[in-house]
Amino acid sequence: MRFSDTGYYIESYVKCGNCGVLVYDEGVKSSRADLAAETFCSDWCVSWKDQKAAGVADPRIKAG
Repeated sequence: MRFSDTGYYIESYVKCGNCGVLVYDEGVKSSRADLAAETFCSDWCVSWKDQKAAGVADPRIKAG
């Protein structure tokens, strides 16, 4: 979800490409070409999706 510059209306609903949480700002992009079109809510979600795309069956990402 993005708010207009004036804050009076919602421009569009944007969900994280991994977990589905609504993204209120610009979000985070992946460096992988095949995931570049997706927007993510955090670096953790980018890392998890990168590992899944690379074929890791059970990704383990450290928090923080």
